[in-house]
Amino acid sequence: MSTSCFDREDEVFIVLINHEDQYSIWPHWKAVPQGWTAVEGIKGDKKTVTEFVDKTWTDMRPLSLRRWMDEQARVA
Repeated sequence: MSTSCFDREDEVFIVLINHEDQYSIWPHWKAVPQGWTAVEGIKGDKKTVTEFVDKTWTDMRPLSLRRWMDEQARVA
């Protein structure tokens, strides 16, 4: 039985972000999926990159929803 690269504690990860300001961790050796961009300067073990995501991604709402909600608040 093989272990997923996402489950390996010795794997090196990068952090990705998409157009909705959503974050993901990704093995450094895998091609970055379409629609995602690597966050510059963030690379390390799973704990390191997960801590970065936890500290940075404090609002889980997609960017489009946040913008819509801001617009609704201005209209109201």
